[in-house]
Amino acid sequence: MWKKILHCNIGAAIANMLVAYLVFMLSRVAFFVENWSTFAPHATWQSICNAFHGALIFDTSALLYINSVYLALMLLPLRLKEKPGFHKGLRWLFVVTNAVGVASNLMDSVFFQYTGRRSTISVFSEFSNENNIASIILTEALRHWYLVVVFIVLVLILWRCFTQPRREVYPSRLSYYLTQSVALLVMVPLAIVGIRGSTSAGTRPITIINANEFVDRPVEASLVLNTPFSMIRSIGKKVFITPEYMTNEQMESIYSPVHSHPVVDSLSHPGKNVVILIVESMGKVNIGSFNPDMDGGKFKGYMPFIDSLIPKSLTYKYSYANGRISMDAMPSLLSGLPMMVEPFFLTPASLNDLEGLPKMLSRMGYHSAFFHGAHNRSMSFNSFAHAVGYQRYYGLDEYCQSPKYGGMDDWDGKWAIWDEPFLQFSLDNINGMQEPFLATVFTASSHHPFNLPEQYRDSLKEEGGMPIYKCVRYADLSLRRFFEQASKQPWYNNTIFVIVADHTNNNNRELYLTDLGWYSIPIIFFTPDGSIAPAMRDDIIAQQTDVTPTLLHMLGYDKPYLAFGFDLLSADPSSTWAFSYNSGVYQLVKGDLMLQFNGTKTTAVYRFKTDLLLKNNLVGQLPEQQPMEQLLKAIIQQYMSRMNENRLLPDR
Repeated sequence: MWKKILHCNIGAAIANMLVAYLVFMLSRVAFFVENWSTFAPHATWQSICNAFHGALIFDTSALLYINSVYLALMLLPLRLKEKPGFHKGLRWLFVVTNAVGVASNLMDSVFFQYTGRRSTISVFSEFSNENNIASIILTEALRHWYLVVVFIVLVLILWRCFTQPRREVYPSRLSYYLTQSVALLVMVPLAIVGIRGSTSAGTRPITIINANEFVDRPVEASLVLNTPFSMIRSIGKKVFITPEYMTNEQMESIYSPVHSHPVVDSLSHPGKNVVILIVESMGKVNIGSFNPDMDGGKFKGYMPFIDSLIPKSLTYKYSYANGRISMDAMPSLLSGLPMMVEPFFLTPASLNDLEGLPKMLSRMGYHSAFFHGAHNRSMSFNSFAHAVGYQRYYGLDEYCQSPKYGGMDDWDGKWAIWDEPFLQFSLDNINGMQEPFLATVFTASSHHPFNLPEQYRDSLKEEGGMPIYKCVRYADLSLRRFFEQASKQPWYNNTIFVIVADHTNNNNRELYLTDLGWYSIPIIFFTPDGSIAPAMRDDIIAQQTDVTPTLLHMLGYDKPYLAFGFDLLSADPSSTWAFSYNSGVYQLVKGDLMLQFNGTKTTAVYRFKTDLLLKNNLVGQLPEQQPMEQLLKAIIQQYMSRMNENRLLPDR
């Protein structure tokens, strides 16, 4: 029976794919040994097992990409497959395509020593102007002759272990096509799942950054990845290109993201807990306090609890998101990295050495946890959380394991657990954390398709002409109940709460439909004991990347760090700015001006505080334009060069 299974088309295809798995894993072992000095000092048996376990996911995706033509020819219901010589040709196809993948893995085991990460598709453009690349490859092949031997051995395994199916006999053409079609229909969805790297419909296909969830250091993610996957998944992705607007000396003199001498003063309160609430789609358009003149002063907003908290908090009239999607918010808020060109998660730079708020606070004895009620791999949040140092991650899996809650009965049917139960679940786990702690909760319910839990569908009706507003009310209600319960906890008065949106969302207010309005979000610092004086600051420009620097001041962190943002407690208000990237245009807000720059020239300048709808373009008319453009160029050049050169740490 086993021989019969092995020698049918689908059985032979599976057997050959297992051989491909084997040679890919052996090439990974060679990668590990070749870079022993990088991995071994920090390696434990558990960490190696975790890395190789994660590698199976990425190898599955890569091997399905590489062998897609082979598998299609093996599984399509074609009578051609029964002709002599067909599978001899498939043998060559299988061996050659997988040999190319193995070769790229082995070559990268050498190239990794210079780059510190797996090669992506950009490697071809990187060497496109080199006319001696062939001689370089030959020289390295001679120096690493043993890797050539490994390559030959692995190719021989592919060739010798190839399983060729026998001619299958069927009683009729109908039975042949029916059997072959059923096999194809079974394998296609399995292949799609394998390529995506997840069985969960609500998650994105795995990307390079997902490798971080299996390792403790970004550099170790290269052990999880394979080079074909890194190249395939970076095809079509815009690569950071370092501009040459100015010399490095000029750039450093105009702007540097390195905070060399953090401020520690009477506003610092070491040992306070931190709870960051990232509220899905909580734009300023939803909050009455930020819109006192809207509707002739009659607008009350859709978030009465947040409105009640603002007079007790430090917040900012002019505060902005650095991106437009949820994936942009985490790097901005937790590592001071704004979105530029494309989401950080989806770029090869996501494997750079990186710090973040949890990793820095761990040096001060903080315990940390991240909470997000979606599938645990949704949006790659768990991977980024792990990369920046969160010690625990609580997602859908952990929620469903809790007997206190309703599991999938609390699922919104699309994205995540409803906000109200998930915030309470988060609070339960925060109560069990050792102080001082950093807890970050990312809500999800104020999101398309804008549904509500059944028990609220009658009481929270659609209003304001937009379906999202009722969901924002639900999010506000959920936050109120979170704070009601949190206020009863012994740690409450010793905690800094940060309430901030990930981005804005649909609205029908002209003020918030401009190039700047789309980024207009609240940033709120609330301390129950009043240790941070409440105020609505209108002299400062604030952005998401300012959250980490400001918290580090509040907590008395005194070591250098890197962030493209300001400590809002000590910065000169006139020096503060906010950055965003909007469909190929870089935007800088500073003082009372917003400047737009297309990478080559300034295309628009607006006095956004008085020209609320950005209708009067003052490009070329203001003396402030030139220094703002130089500052923006320095920011872009710093960002691009540091991303490309793996310099996201303060000592690089």
